[in-house]
Amino acid sequence: MSQKTRIGILGIGAVGGYFGGQLAEKYSNSTSVEIIFIARERSAKIIGEKGLKIITPTNEKIVFPHIVSNNSKEIGKLDYLICCVKSYDLAESLTELKDCIHNETILLPLLNGVDATEIIHSVLPDANAWNGCVYIIARLTEPGIVTESGKIHSLYFGSEQNDERLNQFNSILLEAGIDSHLSENSIHTIWEKYIFISVGATLTSYLNLPIRAILEHENHKKLAYMLLNEIKAVADAKKIILPSNIIEKTITTMESLPYETTTSMHSDFIKGGKTEYRSLTEYVVKTGKTLHVETPEYEKILQNLKSR
Repeated sequence: MSQKTRIGILGIGAVGGYFGGQLAEKYSNSTSVEIIFIARERSAKIIGEKGLKIITPTNEKIVFPHIVSNNSKEIGKLDYLICCVKSYDLAESLTELKDCIHNETILLPLLNGVDATEIIHSVLPDANAWNGCVYIIARLTEPGIVTESGKIHSLYFGSEQNDERLNQFNSILLEAGIDSHLSENSIHTIWEKYIFISVGATLTSYLNLPIRAILEHENHKKLAYMLLNEIKAVADAKKIILPSNIIEKTITTMESLPYETTTSMHSDFIKGGKTEYRSLTEYVVKTGKTLHVETPEYEKILQNLKSR
């Protein structure tokens, strides 16, 4: 371990840009913490020259990390790697960064989905991976510019192993002004978010509508309840502890969103690029099959999404 705590942010999109930006601003002149942005060549060039611009409802700021690169030699060994790429890019990104990860490196995935640690261990079987998720309304307006537009920007993380670095890392986040929460039951925390994100992403992609428009339509709303019941049954079979009112709570959250809110998976489908359907839709079906839980509505939608 180096004298400085070296924190890499992998993927400078909406999530990596917002939270990485907070860290880069706080520790820009620090002698104890070093922030490294790991971005694709084009983004790295723009951020290297102009900085990362973060636009929030109350202000705008430009931040520079200590290093921005996609070259593992320039990045060097890392103490922490916060993974903010899409689930479909995670394995390839980690393969390229193997030289930066040593036995003491902690990996913290902040991805949509509950299979991030499985993906990490498929590439790095011995990696020390924590669990994490974020709640934020933000988007990458263009490379090097993140626009955050909601009142929610919370980060939750934890580990099944008792690790003294959990509190140290939480302090680093809190000091940077991040609304960070150390979760004692991190698996259950990420599943609570997963239920919201899986149903939201699956429905918006299938129906090609924003979330609120779906809930205004009687049959679409019925379908939302059917999916929620199916995914809750899968979670129950996995012995995940969820709030007893998780279904109503999720619908209430959906109803409280700005009208035009959709999901990143839906946006990816519209663009015709790769999507996170494997982590957000197919994972529910596969896990259901493994645990002998029927998920007929998820299966029907999965076939539709696959055909596209």
